[in-house]
Amino acid sequence: MPVPKDSQNKISFQIHLRKIPLLANLSEDEMRQVMTDLRIRTYAKRDVVLQKGASGDSLLFLLSGQLQVIDVTEDGRAIGLRMLAPGDFFGEIAVINGSTRSASVVALSPVMVALLPRNTALHLFSHSPSVANHMLRFLAEKVQRDSQFRALLSIHNTAKRIYTFLELLKEKKDGDVEVVENLPTHQDIANMINTSRETVTRTLLTLVQQGIIEKGTHRLIILDPAALQKLAQT
Repeated sequence: MPVPKDSQNKISFQIHLRKIPLLANLSEDEMRQVMTDLRIRTYAKRDVVLQKGASGDSLLFLLSGQLQVIDVTEDGRAIGLRMLAPGDFFGEIAVINGSTRSASVVALSPVMVALLPRNTALHLFSHSPSVANHMLRFLAEKVQRDSQFRALLSIHNTAKRIYTFLELLKEKKDGDVEVVENLPTHQDIANMINTSRETVTRTLLTLVQQGIIEKGTHRLIILDPAALQKLAQT
């Protein structure tokens, strides 16, 4: 007997949600509740997805596209805090403690976002062991990452700040190849580490010429990890 089209769409969407690490191990009943309560929204490039100071009424999941978490200084300068890729969730702090949003989130490309109401998210945090364990690990890693980023911003040498930033972004792929996926634009990197776009461009070009990195479209391959690490540490 053929499966109705609406049912096919729901099954397909459920499979898609299980690719999100936080939701991957939900029970069938929990997944049905999540699917019932989720709201889907799309945003254009440069749209503000979350506004600093807004109510923390939902936990958000990035389904497609790329987002950047930003804060704005007293003099109106946008400072990038971190990048978000598909599968990531955000807005968890305001959901957990009932506060307002502590930063804004801006779309770097057209994006699709899923919003889970606060009450449903809190129920998962307290009743789903898999979600609770994942959230604890995530928050611990976030504290560590934020500490590393604050240390990075205290580095006076601009080039060394860029080297250290690449060290924080890199990840190992198959074959022990070290890469930076979804590389931000030079302007976005400059905003994140408090320098100019020209300085970022010049420093990355020097690394390419030295054979330390290879640049692709939104991707950077670290050809000589030891050399990059040495530059970041000296």
